[in-house]
Order: sequence, then C-alpha cells, then structure tokens
Amino acid sequence: MARVIVDVMLKPEILDPQGQAIARALPRLGFSGVSSVRQGKRFEIELEGAADEAALAEVRKMAETLLANTVIEDYSVRVEG
Repeated sequence: MARVIVDVMLKPEILDPQGQAIARALPRLGFSGVSSVRQGKRFEIELEGAADEAALAEVRKMAETLLANTVIEDYSVRVEG
C-alpha cells in the first residue's frame, strides 16, 4: 500500500482572497513577519499497491480531471514515505 499526496495551489497570477484574508488576520492575532499567504488544498490518496509510474500517471489523471481546476490551479504529486 502506498500513500500519494496531491497538493493543489492557485497559479501565481490568480488572486487568492482567502490567503489575503489570512495574511491580514495574522498581525491582529500577534503573528508578525509574514509578507503573504497562499491557501491551497491537499489530498492524501491511498493506493492498493506500489506507487509505480503507472499508478502515479493515474493519480495525475485524477488531479487533472477532478482534484484541480487546471485553468487556475497548479498541482504536484508526490509519494509519501
């Protein structure tokens, strides 16, 4: 069994209002030194076998089809552990 992580983030040129709201709230909560925040999503996928190239290709297809809106989001796929 393998665990694959898919991280999805807005593309750099896309505004991130949630990240901006978090960045504005941090100083009010006593946190300083943060210049910007980008908010994203993380998916943990458990595979029923090894995370070989065929399985990772299938996960990439999942990301492109369902997990990420590739018009405005980038994604990365990595094997955990």
